[in-house]
Amino acid sequence: MKKSLLFLVAGATLLTVGCGDKNVPTDVIGKPEVTVENGQFTPEIMWKLGKMGETAVSPDGSQLAYAVTYYDMDQNKGNAELYLMSTTGGDAKQLTTTAESEWNPAWLDANTLLFCRGTQIVSMDVKSGKETVVAENENGFEGFKIAPDGSSMTYIATLPVQRPEHLDKLYAGLDKTTGRINEDLMYRHWDQWVDEYPHIYLASFQNGKVSENRVDIVGEDQPFECPMRPWGGIEQYNYSPDGTKIVYTCRKKTGKEYAHSTNSDIFLYDIPTGETKNLSEGIMGYDQNPVFSHDGKMVAWESMERDGYESDKLRLMVMNLESGEKTDLTENFDYGVSGIHWTDNDEELVATVMYRGMLEIFAFNRQTKAVRQISHGYHDVNGFELNGDKIYASQVSIQYPAEVYAYNLSDSCKEGSKLTSINDDVLSQVRMGKVEEYWIKTVDGQEMLTWLVYPYDYDSTKTYPALLFCEGGPQNIVSQFWSTRWNFEVMSGAGYFVIAPNRRGCPGFGTAWCEQISGDYGGLCMQDYMSATDYFAQNFKQIDPERIGACGASFGGYSIYWLAGHNENHRFKAFLAHNGMFNFEQQYLETEELWFDNWDLGGPYWDWNNPQIKKSYANSPHLFVDKWNTPICVIHSEFDFRIVASEGMAAYNAAQMRGIESRYLYFPDETHWVLKPQNSLLWHRNFIDWFDHYLK
Repeated sequence: MKKSLLFLVAGATLLTVGCGDKNVPTDVIGKPEVTVENGQFTPEIMWKLGKMGETAVSPDGSQLAYAVTYYDMDQNKGNAELYLMSTTGGDAKQLTTTAESEWNPAWLDANTLLFCRGTQIVSMDVKSGKETVVAENENGFEGFKIAPDGSSMTYIATLPVQRPEHLDKLYAGLDKTTGRINEDLMYRHWDQWVDEYPHIYLASFQNGKVSENRVDIVGEDQPFECPMRPWGGIEQYNYSPDGTKIVYTCRKKTGKEYAHSTNSDIFLYDIPTGETKNLSEGIMGYDQNPVFSHDGKMVAWESMERDGYESDKLRLMVMNLESGEKTDLTENFDYGVSGIHWTDNDEELVATVMYRGMLEIFAFNRQTKAVRQISHGYHDVNGFELNGDKIYASQVSIQYPAEVYAYNLSDSCKEGSKLTSINDDVLSQVRMGKVEEYWIKTVDGQEMLTWLVYPYDYDSTKTYPALLFCEGGPQNIVSQFWSTRWNFEVMSGAGYFVIAPNRRGCPGFGTAWCEQISGDYGGLCMQDYMSATDYFAQNFKQIDPERIGACGASFGGYSIYWLAGHNENHRFKAFLAHNGMFNFEQQYLETEELWFDNWDLGGPYWDWNNPQIKKSYANSPHLFVDKWNTPICVIHSEFDFRIVASEGMAAYNAAQMRGIESRYLYFPDETHWVLKPQNSLLWHRNFIDWFDHYLK
């Protein structure tokens, strides 16, 4: 293994190119000029909006740095630039104008901003715009953090997976072979082959340079992901206030053991001695995202109790480092937390909570366990920074993409004050569809939150088609989210009502509601979809009951396949399924995170003595193809390793062989999502064309 992959560019200095500079490279993707026709929000307009990225508040709380990505359809890619504004509001200043994206902004002091660009970490004087490259890695960085005193830096870089010797010798002289030999599980994950894994490295940071000498805090001989794939980043570790310790997240498992377990832990690394201690030993589920208190005496983290259950409640766990005592601050709070921050006096912890159809900011008293709600409104807070008594939140809704909103720590159920205005010039030209909330009675007498989005050109004297949206997950909230795939306002702009229920399995409505879906995929959650559809078809004269379709992805795709086999009364006139589970037996043997199917289906299909297995696999959609009677569009992607492409192909082939009107859209270069701009536009155009054909 190489001693170091880090290369310093000694004395290398770059000057940023100003926004109005005539020497700006022609391939730089920037903010486009946008004119909206007839106020209609289309997929094309959606992809011209700026996408808010990471934010960073200066140490003195006076400045806000943030990244914005704009996209170019011809180049089929996006580019992120950095901006700077006062935390009191006003106009923003563009800090960078380059052909390479900038990300991970972090303040060294009140005037010096560090960030990633390409394979470099760059330092900028924000007053002059002068840049200095402080570190470079041939494979790039996945993120970094600076010690509180600025004396060291931690960064995430990857290591190659080493083949065992008895297999490696088979490759001798075959440098052009593409063959892969595996003798264990977890050889691919979500959307990537497992050819490398990340580790956290520690290096000194002196005089604006990162030392070439570094320490792998996980251990050079430890082949474990740290942070964890596929979502983990710099939020999974933190320095202590005095800079002598690091807490980090790691699941110290590989192969078959990794594929069957969600048991990760919180580790405490002592920088002077190099010793490591497991803080969460004995807690068997996910433990992640640890944060030190300001006095350095406590660590808080997000903690799941049960191994193998990836949607378990995220508890707010606090540990006293001296006594070892652990306290669950959410013991009497029936909702999970994420994105934990300590207040300056360490008396409260602040976090986001999925709460009754929204993502809101809550505060938890460390001593009394009292809970109070800070933010409230029709929005999602996707993350925030806490600076003194100020909160700077990245906030979205069904009607607008992410902007930064400001809150006070003392607020009680406030909407927040908008600071940034990335897309105001475009959205001011758009007539967004109205959004309303309804609480609908289910077949067992429960109340279910369902969003209703109106067509953008709504006229109460007319009737319109409607689309039922089936959420994925399966344990994922239908909130006030904004997305470039499932965008309710794009559906509204195409002239549809959107019915979006928080059916059984959606978090944010208590543990019992969330957990009911496990082992009951064809049960109450499907009845919830029918209840929501029937309620609006019967009670809204503006919704034409003869022109209702249904769509969804992942578990939502499974839902479409299942509904297609239970559509005897022709409640739905057209279906669209994206990357959905079709054949449970096939799915069990093809997916990679086996803990998921073990928990939600009950285990492998061959265990027929288990009554849960019989119930779960009896609800596999492929068993009901003989009852399909409705046009269906199937979409799937090659690099979806959670639900592989053969699932979609099998569903489409079944429809064709049954003589069902059907269409198959296949992406050879996409994942569980469709991320490339041109692919996304094709996805949306196909979506609208398909439903327009059958519902208009």
